[in-house]
Amino acid sequence: MIVRFDARSRGRHHSAVELAPGLRASIERVVTDAMTATALGSGDVPVLGTPAILALMEEAACAAIAGALDAGSTSVGTRVDLEHLAPSKPGVTVVATAELTALDGRTLSFACAVRQDGREVARASHQRAIVDRERFLGRA
Repeated sequence: MIVRFDARSRGRHHSAVELAPGLRASIERVVTDAMTATALGSGDVPVLGTPAILALMEEAACAAIAGALDAGSTSVGTRVDLEHLAPSKPGVTVVATAELTALDGRTLSFACAVRQDGREVARASHQRAIVDRERFLGRA
């Protein structure tokens, strides 16, 4: 089933890409010292920190739906269930992927993973909510 967020009643323009399950994106990054658990305060080992993994997954999820939301809309992260499976040292390349798996009203569900040399080092289910950018910022 294809669902499209439609904000015509609020005067917005439709997006160029249809918001539907199957949208996906990948983000490739070299792990830096700033991305380590030590640097992020999430541990005391110099390996890719879980907060950095989450940020990569969220970046991939946003990239997957780029162009699919109305001009005045954005998405915000609301939930994540993340498993960090293996360490990655600074200097290695990791690839974060996100695939839109379901839509329920304004809630978007993604399957995410981070891989190093084809090996899965993390996986997550992630949800984002579609919000009106101006209204959201007004409440912040």
